[in-house]
Amino acid sequence: MIKSLFSKLRQGPAKEDAKTDAARLLPISDYTMPEPDLWEPVSQACTQAQLEEPHYSHWCAQIREEPRMHRKQWEYCYIMQALHINGMIEEGRHALGFGVGNEPMAAMLAHNGVTVLGTDLAPQKAKSAGWIDTDQHAISKQQLNERNICDPQEFERLVDFRFMDMNKIDRDLAGQFDFVWSACAFEHLGSIAKGLEFVVNSAKCLKPGGLAIHTTEFNCSSNDETVDNASTVLFRKRDFEMLENRLKSKGCRMKFNWNLGQKPLDLHIDMPPYSANDHLKLQIEQYLVTSFGIIIHKD
Repeated sequence: MIKSLFSKLRQGPAKEDAKTDAARLLPISDYTMPEPDLWEPVSQACTQAQLEEPHYSHWCAQIREEPRMHRKQWEYCYIMQALHINGMIEEGRHALGFGVGNEPMAAMLAHNGVTVLGTDLAPQKAKSAGWIDTDQHAISKQQLNERNICDPQEFERLVDFRFMDMNKIDRDLAGQFDFVWSACAFEHLGSIAKGLEFVVNSAKCLKPGGLAIHTTEFNCSSNDETVDNASTVLFRKRDFEMLENRLKSKGCRMKFNWNLGQKPLDLHIDMPPYSANDHLKLQIEQYLVTSFGIIIHKD
């Protein structure tokens, strides 16, 4: 069914046909909501329309990448746009990155005058988890500027690095930062419960008025059955609704858009071995999955 739907959409379906196909393939999606946009992001899924907006290309240029129809690239652009629109990419801001690996975010932020503390798992634990073998782990802060996005002297001055387990955030970081972020990391903490606990604890690192932005894996096909207690877990809509309630009691707020898109690539499911392009949704076990971003405002 997946392949036939995608073939049909590539031929240019009628608008109502697209809605019907989308509702069948993505039962979690709420098509009464407007499609999410990247210009003013809320907590939302990766969709084709966002990657077609002009500022998507702008952020790709900032991290020295060519724009691609790929959800992992979207995660960086989503985080950067959310920070930008909330006035966080400014000189004098202080940021904390979790599980930074070899991502370009720290260098981009330092290039714009932000003081950054990047963190990643200690090497021995990272090796046993497979992050070193797959080149997704940082062992020093110099790795965070491999693309030479930031002037080396400015990078040295503005960026610091330490090893830290996301399940055990260091206590000295509480209340110290204007914003915190992670890109597709907290689904790897062992369970849905541990991932949600991390997000709650990450907000404790914020100053009043601060912002937490995280991206993760989202189950598009079920609000009940999912993957839990595994090396990669899949969060459901109900998990994020529970998270919102927990954070509300701690003086934080969130806003969601549950429209998962209905353009051709929103309904195309990439299968292993995954493509370097046309990769917005994929299949993990029996579930349809995409990237989802969450934005938390601390009052």
